[in-house]
Amino acid sequence: MNALLRRRLEMAERVRDFLRAHKTDAVGEGLGLAKLEELIQRAELLGAQQRAGVAVTRAASEERAKVRRELQSKLLLYLRAVGELAAEQDVQLVDQFRLPPTNASDQALIEAARGMLGKATQHKDALLNHGMSPALVDALADAVGDFAQTLETSREGRRGHVGASADLKAVAREIKAQIRVLDGLVRFRFGDQPELMAAWASARNVLGPFKTKSEPEAGGQTPKAA
Repeated sequence: MNALLRRRLEMAERVRDFLRAHKTDAVGEGLGLAKLEELIQRAELLGAQQRAGVAVTRAASEERAKVRRELQSKLLLYLRAVGELAAEQDVQLVDQFRLPPTNASDQALIEAARGMLGKATQHKDALLNHGMSPALVDALADAVGDFAQTLETSREGRRGHVGASADLKAVAREIKAQIRVLDGLVRFRFGDQPELMAAWASARNVLGPFKTKSEPEAGGQTPKAA
């Protein structure tokens, strides 16, 4: 959730608390407050979905980086070395085990790894005769599968995050419109009470409640009298 949306949601919560504290038939117990509470609940749920999507995407990226290092610095290097040696006796294997560039995209890397895995499976006996471990093909297959899974997980996480973000913006617009209606009701009911209207204005301030000059900052001390 970006800073502006977060501040608007915090403002909506202050408005809700104000209306709860000053209940009247016209405002506190009316449909306006119930609607606002419903919108706040929806926003909180969407915010949780957004955070979950970000967390899933980040975790998948970290796991993908780990598998990428394993592919590039160990498995594919080993297979290339064996493949080049085997190619000296079998022309079918010449240039069949080329490594992708170290800065290759994720998609390019997995396509290259799948291609090398296919060749290793097809020519397994020849490669075994030139020093390939019998476990390499399975290890490479597992790594390719894990890498592909992280890509899919990242896509799912992004879809969840982007979808929740779009819905959250829509709810924020609804909250803004609902608060305009509630502002009219509060002004109609409490417009002749300056203290309550000042409290209402503070609650509706997107940047946060108003602070007086004499109000101490968090963790600070109360100013001494002159």
